[in-house]
Amino acid sequence: MKQYGVNELRKMFLDFFQSKGHLAMKSFSLVPHNDKSLLLINSGMAPLKPYFTGAEIPPRRRVTTCQKCIRTGDIENVGKTARHGTFFEMLGNFSFGDYFKHEAIAWSWEFLTEVVGLDADRLYPSVYLEDDEAFDIWNKEVGIPAERIFRFGKEDNFWEHGAGPCGPCSEIYYDRGEKYGCGKPGCTVGCDCDRYIEVWNNVFTQFENDGNGNYTELQQKNIDTGMGLERLAVVVQDVDSIFDVDTIEALRNKVCEFAHTEYKTDEKKDVSIRLITDHIRSATFMISDGIMPTNEGRGYVLRRLIRRAARHGRLLGISGKFLSELSATVIEGSKDGYPELEEKKDFIFKVLTQEEDKFNKTIDQGLSILSGMESKMEAEGVKTLAGRDAFTLYDTYGFPLDLTKEILEEKGYTIDEEGFKAAMEEQRTKARNAREVTNYMGADATVYDEIDPSVTTEFVGYDKLEYTSKITVLTTEKEITEAVSDGENATIFVEQTPFYATMGGQEGDTGVIRTADAEFEVEDTIKLLGGKVGHVGRVTKGMFKVGDEVTLSVSPKKRADTCKNHSATHLLQKALKTVLGAHVEQKGSLVTPDRLRFDFAHFAPMTAEEIAKTEALVNEQIAASLPVVTQIMNIEEAKKTGAMALFGEKYADDVRVVSMGDFSKELCGGTHVSNTGMITTFKIVSESGIAAGVRRIEALTGDGVFAYYHNLEQQLAEAAKAVKATPATLLDRLHHLTEELKAAQSEVESLKSRLAKDALGDVMDNVKEVKGVKLLAAKLEGVDMNGLRDLGDQLKEKLGDGVIVLASVNDGKVSLLSMATDGAQKQGAHAGNLIKGIAALVGGGGGGRPNMAQAGGKNPAGVEDALAKAAEVLESQIK
Repeated sequence: MKQYGVNELRKMFLDFFQSKGHLAMKSFSLVPHNDKSLLLINSGMAPLKPYFTGAEIPPRRRVTTCQKCIRTGDIENVGKTARHGTFFEMLGNFSFGDYFKHEAIAWSWEFLTEVVGLDADRLYPSVYLEDDEAFDIWNKEVGIPAERIFRFGKEDNFWEHGAGPCGPCSEIYYDRGEKYGCGKPGCTVGCDCDRYIEVWNNVFTQFENDGNGNYTELQQKNIDTGMGLERLAVVVQDVDSIFDVDTIEALRNKVCEFAHTEYKTDEKKDVSIRLITDHIRSATFMISDGIMPTNEGRGYVLRRLIRRAARHGRLLGISGKFLSELSATVIEGSKDGYPELEEKKDFIFKVLTQEEDKFNKTIDQGLSILSGMESKMEAEGVKTLAGRDAFTLYDTYGFPLDLTKEILEEKGYTIDEEGFKAAMEEQRTKARNAREVTNYMGADATVYDEIDPSVTTEFVGYDKLEYTSKITVLTTEKEITEAVSDGENATIFVEQTPFYATMGGQEGDTGVIRTADAEFEVEDTIKLLGGKVGHVGRVTKGMFKVGDEVTLSVSPKKRADTCKNHSATHLLQKALKTVLGAHVEQKGSLVTPDRLRFDFAHFAPMTAEEIAKTEALVNEQIAASLPVVTQIMNIEEAKKTGAMALFGEKYADDVRVVSMGDFSKELCGGTHVSNTGMITTFKIVSESGIAAGVRRIEALTGDGVFAYYHNLEQQLAEAAKAVKATPATLLDRLHHLTEELKAAQSEVESLKSRLAKDALGDVMDNVKEVKGVKLLAAKLEGVDMNGLRDLGDQLKEKLGDGVIVLASVNDGKVSLLSMATDGAQKQGAHAGNLIKGIAALVGGGGGGRPNMAQAGGKNPAGVEDALAKAAEVLESQIK
């Protein structure tokens, strides 16, 4: 068998599946796209999930990839053995409702035996215990003897993650020979030793799990296969581990060269050699995808990898910075499959060098501090480092918690991780409280304060909605960075921008910033000190780097609508001065694409007539199609022309004057229509007071007005339909229904009173005497509280002096009423206290005055007991 190299095997695999009708797709970024369940891409199928779930249509129903992946679940073991690594390449072929088990199994066998040339007698398939179909394909179609096909249970050969698509697997193992075995009797496929190594895994997604262990057959069955490229290379090249395959061996040897040592001469050094070899591969690929070292999320994973590698370099005696030089070897070995590594190598080197510099500046001091902490623990007989001490190392000296933990574990110590988290949260709380004072436009001003004051932005958007410029600064939400990538929130600064930043009441532009391979959605544009304009938003595709040339595109519809609303505020201010008087003064405004808001000084609410006049005057100027002219002039000259300025506002020596015919002239830096006719129409939707002497108008223009009236029409039509009328006859219909309703209500009250009397029957025979006070306690059905009160008044007249207690059950709920006449009260009766005494028996509570009280309850079964107890309570009240 020929010993193919890693790059050859990658190409052979992709070429083979292209020959089987598959589309060979480039590896996706390590940054998951629209997938919050993953921090980093960790399998070949992970970026293809939208195709498997049906959320997106695949470019072809057959796809093949070689996907770069990172897994850090067992990072503590990396280096300690030759088995573990954080970075790997996963070869995969996928079918989205196209071929299934027959083709998948046949092609995996064909590739391994005929293309790669592995000895068929040393390959052993496994199938899921109950998957007879796969067993028969291997046995009858491929020709593998039954005794060489292994059946395993769910834990090994069934792929599922809770509810959702799932299915059985079929793996292929390769027998590497006795030299890699454990030597134990019966060692075979499934043994934990290194003899039988899994090289291929076919996942047959054919079931849907409802989450309760119930499986149904999927209509669209999918194939998801995976084969670790490095693991295949181990088999093909017949070497001990992934650290011995050609491309990784070259990197491993470079580490040894820097450390002036040889591999496999000192096991302790071998741990560091393997760790550095693995971690620099991961770091190089992560940075190439725009991931930057930070203290959170995937940026923390990268920082942890870099700093672990840097520390182990010191353990090997490597002096000075060395990671960027090792990265060059990674790039050289992998650029055939990943040309972006070569394209971004200068950027990768820069990030690695900067991070290694940061760590080197503090590591010696940090190690010294940690050594002192160790001495203190030893003296006190303590084996656990306090969480606050671990946080000090993290916060002051840049030691990730895991690094401190690793160093201490080597000496038999542990860390109070809960205490560390508490110290971290305390710091975050302080930071949040501080930011409440320093926030600017909802973003952390501290981040922007760190930008070089010489960085400025020129606004070129008065007459342009698209412009090409260069990125000068990038920030995440917490720090300045060299790059941002897919899914990250960020702020982009450029040399020139067509995006208008939020100023003077006008909301900032939104839109898109692009390169050939990346997109950034601008959600807000903010103005910062020093003339800087920040484009705040989110990377939706690819990555952006400082120095990239980008195309900035403003959303044309939103800009146009904003311009209409802004120009309308100028017309509105002049119209208000005309209708209400010269005392009207602008107190604030807000202009968005959807609406406008204008606050002004005025001493009283506007009348309907004043609102109508103002609206009509603005619409007259719109209909007149006045030209909107902009001039730059000296501030004093501008004031002499009569241009309106905001009271108390500070202006530069030269200002921008916006004139709308002879009607309006104001100082303004915002964006406007070129002619008032473009506003189309204007509608005031509300006028209200917001402070003493300050009124607020909210209004709409253009499409906003049409949408407003369209909504009113819909509401009118629905209202008319509800009362079986048309919009034209709605008013007459409402007058008629009002009269009908009044008559019906009167009749209902009359009927309810009659029904209540009928329900009560002749109850005067139920009157009892309690210590000389007459008591009438009765139960009714279906009478509400109003009905009980009416009956109570009528019964008092019949009873004369005494106490009345009525209970009614209505829709499962109980109403209780108690009344006491003046004579009964003089003898001690108290209606409110009586109700309190019996309400608990019907599951409720209540009370009231001495003469009348009421209560409600939820237990109809307790009514008879409550009425019976009324006599007992009354007896206790009578003197």
